[in-house]
Amino acid sequence: MRKTLIIAEAGVNHNGSLELAKKLVNAAKDAGADCVKFQTFISENIVSKNAVKAEYQKKQTEAEESQHDMLKKLELSFDEFVQLNEYCKNIHIEFMSTAFDFDSIDFLDSLEMGSWKIPSGDITNLPYLMKIAKFKKPVILSTGMSTMDDIRSAVNVLRDNGAGELTVLHCTTEYPTPFKDVNLKAMLTIENEFGVQIGYSDHTKGIEVPIAAVALGAKVIEKHFTLDRNMEGPDHKASLEPDELKVMVDSIRHIELALGDGMKQPVESEKKNMAVARKSITAKQDIKAGEVFTEDNLTVKRPGNGISPMKWFDVIGRVASRDFEEDELIEL
Repeated sequence: MRKTLIIAEAGVNHNGSLELAKKLVNAAKDAGADCVKFQTFISENIVSKNAVKAEYQKKQTEAEESQHDMLKKLELSFDEFVQLNEYCKNIHIEFMSTAFDFDSIDFLDSLEMGSWKIPSGDITNLPYLMKIAKFKKPVILSTGMSTMDDIRSAVNVLRDNGAGELTVLHCTTEYPTPFKDVNLKAMLTIENEFGVQIGYSDHTKGIEVPIAAVALGAKVIEKHFTLDRNMEGPDHKASLEPDELKVMVDSIRHIELALGDGMKQPVESEKKNMAVARKSITAKQDIKAGEVFTEDNLTVKRPGNGISPMKWFDVIGRVASRDFEEDELIEL
């Protein structure tokens, strides 16, 4: 089975601090994540100065400030991202960041990331999709707030403009996402409809849903994490803390092992128990040599290292070749 790519989504949970960003990288590495992902943007390029914040953002930040002012405090400079990228290389964890504007796309291209991550908010951004696709690298596409037609249009644009392997992540854009709104089976609908590799970007509380997604076939899992859920900022409350992230990663690795290869056959660990748990045809009472085996003098009991009960009617009517004591395994 192909290993699940686990993306630890640091996002903007560094609160604009390079020092905190590096601590997030360390936490992702310690948890066993494959990749740590940030968000790269220039606030003036992506939001007007008067744009309001989402309700969940208002609850976790200063209610009266604009979305622009909130985001401005969460920016890291391009130079800081260069340092983060190098830091990730030094501790051997993959660096990734989502670009939210064209300048950020051009900058991240200079860092030679292995793949691009497109956020849900840009799935209907045609010029953005075309620009990403033309790098001809693998693309991971989030689909929060999307219809199947939205996904179809984006997938067609990406494919038509040269994008590499596509992975489409089912996603619900609410922080945190109520369990009733997850609709995890939609991930399978996406796989069947578009013939793409599938994954799941999770905003629920806890770790159950991403683990279930892997059991259903997700090949990429993205999950927000933070150093402390009590920090001020828009995404902290819907994020895992480092110890929870580690439990999620470990659980996903366990599920990968448990899924196996799909072939039903005894595995090595259980073969030693077959004789103990299964049964054999056994003497129900003392049987003398020359007696006919009947349903009255035979029974089925453990252990299972004798004649299988599946051969019951092959034994009934045969003649005992020797004496058998009660509970002794029958031999022909």
